[in-house]
Amino acid sequence: MTAASVITEQQLGSASEKLQRLEEMIGRALVGQHLVVRQVLVALAAAGHVLVEGLPGMGKTLLVRGLAQAVGGRFSRIQFTPDLMPSDVTGHAMFDMRSESFRIRRGPIFCNLLLGDEINRAPAKTQSAMLEAMQEQQVTIEGQALTLERPFLVLATQNPIEQEGTYPLPQAQLDRFLLKVFIDYPELEDERAVVRQVTAGHIGDGLDISRVEQVLGPDEVLELQRVAALLDMDDRVLDYAVRIVRATRDWQGIDTGAGPRASVALVRAARAQSLLSGNGFVTPDDVKSVAPAVLRHRLKLSADLEIEGYRPDDVLGDLLVSVAAPRA
Repeated sequence: MTAASVITEQQLGSASEKLQRLEEMIGRALVGQHLVVRQVLVALAAAGHVLVEGLPGMGKTLLVRGLAQAVGGRFSRIQFTPDLMPSDVTGHAMFDMRSESFRIRRGPIFCNLLLGDEINRAPAKTQSAMLEAMQEQQVTIEGQALTLERPFLVLATQNPIEQEGTYPLPQAQLDRFLLKVFIDYPELEDERAVVRQVTAGHIGDGLDISRVEQVLGPDEVLELQRVAALLDMDDRVLDYAVRIVRATRDWQGIDTGAGPRASVALVRAARAQSLLSGNGFVTPDDVKSVAPAVLRHRLKLSADLEIEGYRPDDVLGDLLVSVAAPRA
């Protein structure tokens, strides 16, 4: 192990503190939804993308805008529609009359934080453009590959109850999301606080992120990601993560289990979860806590279970209980 691949106690403590400050700052804008905020920060530290499923008006846009302001990054929002073309996302080549030559006009995907609203409304061609950006961190315009600026995080949303005019996301694209997160109705006290905050002297119901202050910059986010990637993980804990993923492939009620990319994602997310919790090493509990968000969108349940109303989380709950965790 080289000196560059070793993290000091000071670096570890600083990174953990910055993530916790970031969590607190986003909480000023998005009241409640603590688990959602934490899972998004896990994805940020692990340099992964997030698929957020929830009803309209739950604060998904507020979450991303608050995160963008807190890290000082560039924010873009794309409303996906059935007629959205790849060039509307990535950009296109246009003829410049002054120079009498073509130049590239960059699209909204050239940002640090991208909110893709109702991503499952986009047609296959547009989904392919998103797939390249998410996996390769680049887009191709007129045969020219353009690298996206890091950090680059996609938070895509989809409505769980409205299916008219939607295109189911292909499994290849679902697999590129590090986590799938559910954003649900807030608790009573949280909803009261939201209503009080939005209606107290404000006109309309516009998003208010004025209380969110920048606590770190994009370069510091990259440093957080580096520290998370180098966090100590015992081979027995890594083996535990791999065994969880492998158990999905022959578990009763699961037709299609998770692939090797899920094992990689689970280890990355567990390291980020450990860093956010202030730990200097990854524990089996870190792995277990992020496993549902990492695996729920990578499984296909049998038709019998789907008819009976089972969800992936129901099956994963039993699976996680059955896979023995290392004790020492």
